[in-house]
Amino acid sequence: MTLEIITADALAPLRHGFFTRRGGASSGVFDGLNCGLGSSDQANAVEINRARVARAMDAMPSQMWRVNQTHSANVVVADGAATHPPAEADALVTATPGTLLSILTADCAPVLFADHSAGVVGAAHAGWRGAISGILDATVDAMVGLGAERANIVAVIGPTISQRAYEVGPEFFDDFMAEDMNNSRFFANGQGDRLMFDLPGYELHRLRESGIGHAEWLRHCTYSNPALFYSYRRSVHEKQADYGRLISTIRL
Repeated sequence: MTLEIITADALAPLRHGFFTRRGGASSGVFDGLNCGLGSSDQANAVEINRARVARAMDAMPSQMWRVNQTHSANVVVADGAATHPPAEADALVTATPGTLLSILTADCAPVLFADHSAGVVGAAHAGWRGAISGILDATVDAMVGLGAERANIVAVIGPTISQRAYEVGPEFFDDFMAEDMNNSRFFANGQGDRLMFDLPGYELHRLRESGIGHAEWLRHCTYSNPALFYSYRRSVHEKQADYGRLISTIRL
């Protein structure tokens, strides 16, 4: 099956993509393009999948930078050959032509960045912990450090869990209220004491507050479309043993 790649006009003509699960070699609960090296999927299937992604980006698998994602606000500057083992971080930036950046998600938001004029790109894994800790702001700052102009940076949020599928508890709400009382606008009432959290809405707010020129969400919900996307939360609700990881990439 052919790979299915979601792209954004705001990032064109840079080679980039938010890959769906279609077109991969994995089977079972991982059926499709599982690119998670940390999953319990067969290692050879994951390597095949990652190689297909690299080829789609006109690169070799060894050229594809990745990080060991920890829900942090740490950013790696990618320059030259990809480092092994990968650093513990949740975003990558580069100003080196030909460099391919990649991040993995399964409900958390993949965010791709570009300053076309300066020739600087970035990729971030942004779940709620990373977002509230400042991973998006840190990615923008790292791009500026490489010569990007804040007002020229565009950021696109790819497939992520939407508010209608993201139920949280009162302690989660309290964490966001402690940061800013205005964050209440990103929550809607659920059942009982449950609330529904708007992760992409919150991240768009953080991106716009950082002063960049453009930010958008492509409005794909990972939880609600099992044919296209892996979802950690859906796997828990369906009592599955594990779940696949989606990959998103951008190449300068």
